[in-house]
Amino acid sequence: MSQEHLPVLVREVLDVLSPVEGGVYVDATVGLGGHSGEILKLIGRDGMVLGMDRDEEALKMAGERLDDGRLVLKKCNFSGIEALLSSLGIREVDGILFDIGVSMMQLKDLKRGFSFNSDERLDMRMDVTRDFSAWELVNRYPAKELVRILRDYGEEYRAVRITRAIVRQRDKKSIDTCSELAGIVSLAVGRRGRIHPATKTFQALRIEVNSELDELRQGLDLSLKVLKRGGRLCVIAYHSLEDRVVKNFIRDNARSGLLGQLFKKPIIPGMEELRRNPSSRSAKMRGAERL
Repeated sequence: MSQEHLPVLVREVLDVLSPVEGGVYVDATVGLGGHSGEILKLIGRDGMVLGMDRDEEALKMAGERLDDGRLVLKKCNFSGIEALLSSLGIREVDGILFDIGVSMMQLKDLKRGFSFNSDERLDMRMDVTRDFSAWELVNRYPAKELVRILRDYGEEYRAVRITRAIVRQRDKKSIDTCSELAGIVSLAVGRRGRIHPATKTFQALRIEVNSELDELRQGLDLSLKVLKRGGRLCVIAYHSLEDRVVKNFIRDNARSGLLGQLFKKPIIPGMEELRRNPSSRSAKMRGAERL
């Protein structure tokens, strides 16, 4: 795999999941199969990994790269995990991995419309078969809703100023491309430092388009139903909103006796991994055991 597609915190994920021979594991965001490939090495001939993703291109590439009969690949959202397992005749699993958020593959493919460096049409859909994209969001959402999305999902304190700039522009003509939107945001708030001023805006729009936080909450809740006792939950988040959801979920269910928290502070990449894979710098991993 190229540097851009290196799986994050692999050794730490395996430490948390502790794969056993004959075990059944869910990689709920299989991507290109980096984590799944490592799990497959440890589960023996009778083990199984269910690799889920809502991105059909990722599923295709993971299947071609790994080509392993013990890996079952299915298109599915987090909210469909219980129904999918039931359809496969699986009642419970030994471990679940959620590696949340947009993948480098999606960001680097400029045609997918995730990156502010792209001159392609605004899109940001992880599942390209869905009708609703970032174009509809930017050009048709009421201003009040845009402000809420930028504040809630981007933690953008300049949400009102950015929204006013968007509305002024879309009243003249539709905002069609990623670079066009990025330019509008840059002009509205100015550019200082190395971080692009549209970063939080693009994050917020992507989360709304893909219902990412709602899907995460549903997936975590369903993990309690499908993890066997002693089964492990491992979650890698990349920004504070996701990590807060995961932290609160584990804390609340630890208090109620459903989960055992494996460590209090999140695990982050070490210096060696950061040198090898700089894109891992924002990763935070949390783990729990089903009681």
